[in-house]
Amino acid sequence: MHTDLVAALDIGGTKIAGALVDGHGRILLRAQVATPAQEDGDTVMGAVAQVLGELTASPRWGEARAVGIGSAGPVDASAGTVSPVNVPGWRGYPLVERVRAATGGLPVSLIGDGVAITAAEHWQGAARGHDNALCMVVSTGVGGGLVLGGRLHPGPTGNAGHIGHISVDLDGDACPCGARGCVERIASGPNIARRAVERGWRPGPDGDASAAAVAAAAVAGDPVAAASFERAAQALAAGIAATATLVEIDIAVIGGGVAKAGEVLFAPLRRALTDYATLSFVQGLEVVPARMGTDAGLVGAAAAALTGVERETVAGV
Repeated sequence: MHTDLVAALDIGGTKIAGALVDGHGRILLRAQVATPAQEDGDTVMGAVAQVLGELTASPRWGEARAVGIGSAGPVDASAGTVSPVNVPGWRGYPLVERVRAATGGLPVSLIGDGVAITAAEHWQGAARGHDNALCMVVSTGVGGGLVLGGRLHPGPTGNAGHIGHISVDLDGDACPCGARGCVERIASGPNIARRAVERGWRPGPDGDASAAAVAAAAVAGDPVAAASFERAAQALAAGIAATATLVEIDIAVIGGGVAKAGEVLFAPLRRALTDYATLSFVQGLEVVPARMGTDAGLVGAAAAALTGVERETVAGV
């Protein structure tokens, strides 16, 4: 049987990864470079071109039918542009057009990174078999995506499901996005760490003041560290419950660095969820850790490319 092959790009502020991925979600070849995030837009595109160059040099490149891109956002899939917060050289940057040109005119699908991870978890991971799901990434920021009615729901611009910027504290801290009390402002890794330090937690001799260090302190019984995770869990629970109430999801999948804290996060999250997800149709909501790991962005970008190919085939294009 002929297996579809697509190219995938996962673009973030730290790294630009690329892969050739088959129709079963297997990565056959990968390439990666550091993102020159502080350079001008064309320099960043040069790094993307370098990754694509490694893929196009593969003997299997000729089989690639499409390209999928999962990018840090905001993205605008309808315009084919990206404006990643942490890549200042790209503002309304015509990434789809540039990638199409660099790959000999292949069809290109663009989605936000949260939506890409959602596509991966639904195709191959923890949300597999679920028709209505929310998948979240809790790390430096908080992103997410939705599966509704068995299909990825990226929305018109590719940003739907961006749960990090639901406000869960009306009079809360100002968020860099311009709103107040956003989930991200309370639950992201840097904000968990910041809150712990503000309330008197001190890093150990190694000076590590990351959320991972706060998690380790919480496991060791530090009440201030545990309280910072409990507050993050409460914010996540409120955001998840709001989403479930709005669109009826039955599973929430949580990945990203902060989810690696395990039960330090998940135990208070499940408890808090019973306080917020109270209506009969959301009471059965499951919360589980993500399964796809660091390749989720690439696998999800590939899923978007394959879906695009399917759509064109059905339309007879």
